[in-house]
Amino acid sequence: MNRDDFRAGLRTGFPVMLSASPFGALFGALAVDNGFSVADAVFMSATVYAGASQMVGIELFGNNVQPWLVVLSVFAVNFRHVLYSASIAKHIRHFTLAQKLMAFFLLVDPQYAESERRAERGLPVTFSWYLGFGLVIYFPWILNTLVGALFGQLIGDPKAIGLDVLLPIYFLGLVLGFRTRDRFLPVVATSAVASVAAMHFVGSPWHVSIGALAGILLAAVLPPEHRLRQGPAPVKKEA
Repeated sequence: MNRDDFRAGLRTGFPVMLSASPFGALFGALAVDNGFSVADAVFMSATVYAGASQMVGIELFGNNVQPWLVVLSVFAVNFRHVLYSASIAKHIRHFTLAQKLMAFFLLVDPQYAESERRAERGLPVTFSWYLGFGLVIYFPWILNTLVGALFGQLIGDPKAIGLDVLLPIYFLGLVLGFRTRDRFLPVVATSAVASVAAMHFVGSPWHVSIGALAGILLAAVLPPEHRLRQGPAPVKKEA
């Protein structure tokens, strides 16, 4: 364990932890409001640890939906984590099997985004850094779930004070962190349009995965911008 890297991970993850704290408390409040006990809410945050799919899950539980549909819906929301793991696999090849299992458990949205940004800056994604960044978010997430479950009823209707916009703002901030990448605008615009269309014609939560796949397909088809700036390769003249 490299202590310097671990402390660097803690420092980098601390602002993320502060911004995610209201989100964790909101989940705890909504979980209790949908019939969960305080222990159930905390247990779900500790074991599932995936904010968006936790929100989807508790809403479906509250509506007495069949368990298989709950599992399928959570998979649809969490499909992006399959893409996350494929993307950062090249950065964590040096992890042991146990470290990889821990890494994928902690692989939430900010963990992926910051790991990618760190690699882009030419810095190694060490397990010590990764663990420090992940744990400083994970444990407060559980604590904030407990606080929200215990005292969330004092808030009243979350929508009345605008807490329901926390999730879209959270994801918007993550997406904008990659705005300097090639083809950012067309890929994001395509993904957004496809997601809205899927929300209208297919429904939630499948619009999340459909929008992501649309953006991926466009990114795979379009050439990188730096190739376009360089122009076509010069044609060699025959002697």
